[in-house]
Amino acid sequence: MRNAEPMAFIALGGNLGDARATVREAMQRLAAFSSSPLLRSSLWRSTPVDCPAGSPDFINAVVALTPLPHLTPESLLTELQALEREFGRRPKLVLNEARPLDLDLIAWGGEVRSTPALTLPHPRAHLRRFVLQPLSELAPDLMLPGQTHTVAELLAGLRTGEVLERLP
Repeated sequence: MRNAEPMAFIALGGNLGDARATVREAMQRLAAFSSSPLLRSSLWRSTPVDCPAGSPDFINAVVALTPLPHLTPESLLTELQALEREFGRRPKLVLNEARPLDLDLIAWGGEVRSTPALTLPHPRAHLRRFVLQPLSELAPDLMLPGQTHTVAELLAGLRTGEVLERLP
């Protein structure tokens, strides 16, 4: 039995097909990996960042879950990748191309690691409004490992051209 249950934060996004429905369904599916009720942010529409010209807007969200005892960060990542494929994600041909579903493991408790398969916390999460905005709804006082500011402070200090709109 573990003494302290880590909280895992997963960013969801998509910009192909009915991205809103896809992200909502993926959020429901992620509950299967949590030993407690899933925490869900609002859905956000965001302008594409570092994507090919003409890419459609994204629908983004973040969930927080308490990983089931048998899961590790690597095994959860494997599950996330399988879920992406199930929703129609194909191997990348172009960096940041449009996709039906993108799932990123942003943080797993205080874990810090860098392997060829997984970097924790996510190396660009602190630079992306489409991650920080929904994450701040769930954990504004969270300090990602390696950062000296909370999620809310990072968001307040972020200067990007990203445009986000909270969806009903």
